[in-house]
Amino acid sequence: MNKKVAIIDTLGAHGGSFHYYTFGQAMGLIKSGYSVNIYTNNKTNDPKINELYFFNFYKDLFLSSFKIINGIRWIIGSIKSIFHARLSSISIFHFHIFYVNILILFNLFLVKILFGKTVITIHDVRSFGVEKESSIITRIVYFLTDLLLTHNEFSKLEIMKLFPTIKSTIHIIPHGNYLPFINRNIDKKQSKYYLNIPQNKNVILFFGMIKKVKGLEVLLKAFKKNVIKNPDLLLVIAGRVWKDDFSIYQDIIDRENLHEHCIIHNKFIKHSEVDYYYNASDLVVLPYKEIYQSGVMMMALSYEVAVLSSDLPPLKEIITDNETGFLFKSESSDSLSEKLNYIFSDKDIINRVKKKGFINCKEKYDWNHIGLLTANAYSTL
Repeated sequence: MNKKVAIIDTLGAHGGSFHYYTFGQAMGLIKSGYSVNIYTNNKTNDPKINELYFFNFYKDLFLSSFKIINGIRWIIGSIKSIFHARLSSISIFHFHIFYVNILILFNLFLVKILFGKTVITIHDVRSFGVEKESSIITRIVYFLTDLLLTHNEFSKLEIMKLFPTIKSTIHIIPHGNYLPFINRNIDKKQSKYYLNIPQNKNVILFFGMIKKVKGLEVLLKAFKKNVIKNPDLLLVIAGRVWKDDFSIYQDIIDRENLHEHCIIHNKFIKHSEVDYYYNASDLVVLPYKEIYQSGVMMMALSYEVAVLSSDLPPLKEIITDNETGFLFKSESSDSLSEKLNYIFSDKDIINRVKKKGFINCKEKYDWNHIGLLTANAYSTL
């Protein structure tokens, strides 16, 4: 088998930290003996990983306000990337899917026309951002895919509900940690100073894009009950709104008089600043109502910050309650409030759990191990 792979990452560093995922994936595959090319957009910088071949063929992919222009740029980038990879004797093309549309279908068709093998990692089985995904396009995409990967048993079962005949082609490959890409050496005092957070506050962090499915209102309703008992609590909300209305959350903050207990950074958080937010935090809360996997959870565990999340099946596959993290009943502000009171009742509780969570994250979600699992999946092609 030709041990070469092209990872097509159109998203990259645009709007978040997804490029770290593909960089980690590449590192693991290289360790497993693969030659790896990454093709991505020009907003993403070359990570300078030894033996990685890096190309920015997707130019200005998200800059235009006109979808047709962005679509044309996508097609040009895909033609350059896929032809370049085939001319480099690469036959395996690995795509990452958060939603399905005609452009993704174009990529798969192009690979198949050039007699390549298609591998897709399904990040969101049903997209939270696309109101109507064509079932016809989705079926064709799955039909053109030679190998399907997803992050957990829950997502695999969801895919099988949609397409019960493809069970044999689905492999579970976990989301890796962020340890190769973050700085854990900035201490809490320095991080709080940078973010203008009082040193005497216990910091709860809600991080990432603010979407309806993220359940921020559940956290705010619970938080009101907790600050009455623990006035030293401070909630930091860091991330930009995406297809949501922040006034919903602002109304809760205003109505419950939470201004003194909340810091709101409703904006895109620069990659250079992410370290400060996590290093300043005592607890990261994920009050999600729907999710297939969570980069924020893996990021928090990588920083050795304790995590409190809703008890959705994908999150329970990573977190064991009161051991590697904390869980509360999804969409229940009462359950969340009770758990927060418990967590902050004794500092030893957080310290014990965050250490176990970090060890689990470091050992179980190491990219070398994930690269080996991915390489084993490729071997079935």
